[in-house]
Amino acid sequence: MSTVAFYTLGCKVNFYDTEAMWQLFKNEGYEQVDFEAATADVYVINTCTVTNTGDKKSRQIIRRAVRRNPDAVIAVTGCYAQTSPAEIMAIEGVDLVVGTQDRDKLMTYVSQIQAERKPINAVRNIMKTRTFEELDVPDFADHTRAFLKIQEGCNNFCTFCIIPWSRGLSRSRDPESVLSQARQLVASGYKEIVLTGIHTGGYGDDLENYRLSDLLADLDRIEGLERIRISSIEASQIDDAMIAVLNSSSKMCRHLHIPLQAGDDEILKRMRRKYTTAEFAEKIAKIKAAMPGVAITTDVIVGFPGETEAHYENGYRFMEEIGFAEMHVFPYSKRTGTPAARMEDQVDEEVKHERVHRLIDLSERMQAAYADEWVGRVVEIIPERGEKGEAGSGLMSGHSDNYLNVVFRGDPSLVGKLCRVRVVEGGVNEVRGELLEVRENAGAMAANA
Repeated sequence: MSTVAFYTLGCKVNFYDTEAMWQLFKNEGYEQVDFEAATADVYVINTCTVTNTGDKKSRQIIRRAVRRNPDAVIAVTGCYAQTSPAEIMAIEGVDLVVGTQDRDKLMTYVSQIQAERKPINAVRNIMKTRTFEELDVPDFADHTRAFLKIQEGCNNFCTFCIIPWSRGLSRSRDPESVLSQARQLVASGYKEIVLTGIHTGGYGDDLENYRLSDLLADLDRIEGLERIRISSIEASQIDDAMIAVLNSSSKMCRHLHIPLQAGDDEILKRMRRKYTTAEFAEKIAKIKAAMPGVAITTDVIVGFPGETEAHYENGYRFMEEIGFAEMHVFPYSKRTGTPAARMEDQVDEEVKHERVHRLIDLSERMQAAYADEWVGRVVEIIPERGEKGEAGSGLMSGHSDNYLNVVFRGDPSLVGKLCRVRVVEGGVNEVRGELLEVRENAGAMAANA
């Protein structure tokens, strides 16, 4: 049996894409082996280019694969492959470069290389692509939540970001295809589906009279689907129709990840973001009114070019006022080829470091405050496979619909079932709970709540 090993760098969408590529190999009879522990016939490196460091790390992994088995087919895909195919083809031992499209042809390319041993550069101009690449993932090993990719690309062109050049313009998956795949995932036993994409909230931008809010309403009608979670959505794309769905659907998770990036209007403008702090705050207020108890998490970039101490303090106060449930805080990192990398007034690394740590401290305080609000209240948990249960400690863990990571006494038989758990102790990264009830059906559980 032929073997394949994968190495994935970067974002959750890349991990989804790797799972989809594994399905192609699996259908051809391949066995997957560990990248580090075994020698494979084919190595697939799914690369990242969001930072210069991502490029460097990708090159290191490619060379490691070549060293592990010089006779193997070395295939490189992903964002770095899309933006710099010639650079990758120049690495000795690379046989195939496929970017962020045409991955459905991967097996054809691999067979051709195995027969002819001639390198192939299969990268095309991503900006000319207008159709969504259909790659399904019917099963997710070690996950009780299913991920469903509904969108690709981005039209925003923020000044710090290279992604539109590596993923192309926004492309939406056909609604019927999304709904069909969702039904298959539910039939396979998944109770929660996470909708994902490069710019998930942009779903429908290229469709006629069909938006993300319409898709959510249609998903809400799928019998057996208990939870619908959106991986990330921009504030500018949360309109009244979206809020109406959030308000009316019992399946929509009370957790939204809404990237802020900066809490000062001047910096937002330099970033080329499509909202002001006032508009952002207004959207958050509407969401909290529509979904009481909702957890709003966010991304923040610290030390963007031109960020003064006054800008930073404005942002700090704004984030504190919003009261996020958690913030993912990143120091600004230059990305060659973006307008921000050419801007003057680059912020000193030590200053960035100090500001990042202050915001992380704020995030942990807000995270603890949000968790404390839930002490004594009952939440529904779908326990997940993981170290809590497998370590023999008698503890299980899982996420509530508002994304509290709840740890409670239980055994592995609870994995994938719906459990009513009372939160008994707050915390930053996890909270403690006590199991009250186990049900197969969330509807019945809600009726008895």
